[in-house]
Amino acid sequence: MRISMAWTGVGQLRRAATAAALVVALFGIAACTGTAPGGPAAAGSAPASTGAPPTPTGAATGGPPAAPTQIPDVLRFTGTTLGGAAFDAAQLAGKPVVLWFWAPWCATCASQAWTVAEIEPRYRDTVPIVGVAGLGERKAMKEFVTEFDLGATPQIEDSKGALWKRFKVTEQSIFVIIDRNGAVVHHGFLDGEALTAKVAALAGA
Repeated sequence: MRISMAWTGVGQLRRAATAAALVVALFGIAACTGTAPGGPAAAGSAPASTGAPPTPTGAATGGPPAAPTQIPDVLRFTGTTLGGAAFDAAQLAGKPVVLWFWAPWCATCASQAWTVAEIEPRYRDTVPIVGVAGLGERKAMKEFVTEFDLGATPQIEDSKGALWKRFKVTEQSIFVIIDRNGAVVHHGFLDGEALTAKVAALAGA
């Protein structure tokens, strides 16, 4: 009876040893391959390099860059605003532009000033309006701008009349309207209603 039990114990020990040896062998194979048996690579691990260069993420995908805006000759002029800032009309290229030639003592200009002050903020980004003040003293020009709330509208000081001569303006008040292609489409007087209609039409063109 004792011998039989002994042999049974020996057999159990051998089976346990064999099972342990198989487990060790399986883990040894897994260690050599770097992959769990029957499973994918561990999540978060870096993929193997293919040798191909990385694709730049900021590369442009659109067409060729847009051509720079051409500056028409009619907008190739500079000046100084009543506030003392440099003004370059080239910045207006590609948009319809309204040039308003006025004088500070002109009653007609005063009546038009209310319309300009009203519509200029509305169309500032689409149809810029630029005043060109002449035939007067700088002090009077600045007082005119203050009185009619025109401070937000660019106002070029032209007391010497250089721009008036360039645009063949011989009297006040005159509006010179330039389309987006640089063509002068109006040169003359406009009352408030007509000015508003023309500016609105240019903004929608």
